[in-house]
Amino acid sequence: MEPTQEGPLEEPESVIPGVEAILVLITCATSQEAERIARELVEQRLAACVNVVPHVRSLFSWENALCVEEEVLLVVKTRRSRFRQLAVSVRTLHSYRVPEIIALPIVEGSARYLKWIDDVTS
Repeated sequence: MEPTQEGPLEEPESVIPGVEAILVLITCATSQEAERIARELVEQRLAACVNVVPHVRSLFSWENALCVEEEVLLVVKTRRSRFRQLAVSVRTLHSYRVPEIIALPIVEGSARYLKWIDDVTS
């Protein structure tokens, strides 16, 4: 969400208990795949916003070998109650046999931004 010219930016407000905003991290093989998944998640209202971060260098163990790959990272803002549906959607669109789809809680944030996530993904 972009800042407006209405006035100074507000200080971040604490999240009230029970707010279910989460960040979901997803790595993709190509920028085209990442863009396709990001668009689908936003269009389905499974995500309020998806950041596409190119040129992520990933080192991981796969089938007993060390792998080093260039990947694209998706940073997805959504709500916890949408995670299962989001994960199903990603698995159907993703090229990896075992895609990274992990959720992290948002502990604190701007109340207005968190309300926007909630409104968009309702």
